[in-house]
Amino acid sequence: MNTYPNITETKEQIKQLVAIPSPSGYTEKVIQHVDLFLRNLQVATRRNRKGGLIATLPGKNEKEHRMLTAHVDTLGAMVKEVKSNGRLRLDLIGGFKYNAIEGEYCEIHTSSGKVFTGTILMHQTSVHVYKNAGDAKRNQENMEVRIDARVENAEDIRELGIEVGDFVSFDPRVELTENGFIKSRHLDDKASVGILLQLIKRLKEENVTLPYTTHFLISNNEEIGYGGNSNIPPETVEYLAVDMGAMGDGQSTDEYTVSICVKDASGPYHYGLRKHLVELAESHDISYKLDIYPYYGSDASAAIRAGHDIVHGLIGPGIDSSHAYERTHETSLECTEQLLYYYVLSEMVKY
Repeated sequence: MNTYPNITETKEQIKQLVAIPSPSGYTEKVIQHVDLFLRNLQVATRRNRKGGLIATLPGKNEKEHRMLTAHVDTLGAMVKEVKSNGRLRLDLIGGFKYNAIEGEYCEIHTSSGKVFTGTILMHQTSVHVYKNAGDAKRNQENMEVRIDARVENAEDIRELGIEVGDFVSFDPRVELTENGFIKSRHLDDKASVGILLQLIKRLKEENVTLPYTTHFLISNNEEIGYGGNSNIPPETVEYLAVDMGAMGDGQSTDEYTVSICVKDASGPYHYGLRKHLVELAESHDISYKLDIYPYYGSDASAAIRAGHDIVHGLIGPGIDSSHAYERTHETSLECTEQLLYYYVLSEMVKY
């Protein structure tokens, strides 16, 4: 595979993206960031009513379109209860477990625009006080936010302006290592958003005319299941979601290749499109892995469930420890970027 020259820019873009708090339902700032980047490239964009962003690159064929999507919303939480002990109870946004955020720094975003920092802890944290500190269940009942402010009761919290329904975001703790790893929360799916932005930038810099008009949906509701189920132009034939490849026991996905999903919890992805992606990877010497994600859904599967008559697929960089403190390597980002580049330049398979 020829090394993609802009991998440093891609990693920097990802670093910027993960630093912007954007749990599902609270994505305006990160959408503005993406929109500004695309407008600076002279790319036409528009918003859908859900707040997602759609960018379009015109192609030679205006009757048959492609659509690629990546989601900029992340896991997060919302204030469920202002507790009498001066702490907050959370309600989770997205599919993850409380143990994945124990000890994590967070921010509370009030409706008035104020931001307070805090730490997510077990109520029974101190081993000097609680005999069951290690055994107590990590759940909504036992976990709470310790606010970095002098508060001793619910009234003190409310005087700060914090209330039920305020969004809570998690500190990404992003780090780029010298040997090519990127560690951070929310690489699902901001790694893929960064890849798509750099792909668009490359196409513009090379003055490429695509064979088909191609839309890029930066969705903002994927983590809650419906980011890509609407706003698909009727001319769209192929719909490719770019989202993380999940690693674990029994998986073939790794941090050094592009993962091509053949099936997830929604069922198989389109066989013809999958074969086309594999042929592109092999013909351009791009390292890839085929995989099945048993507890996974994408914007592409959401689009199918919504009844769209499309050919759907899913690829993405391999991400370790998904929905926790995640990690990938720049070679996986490169492989994904390259496969997408050759995909949008390729002719559609006749299905």
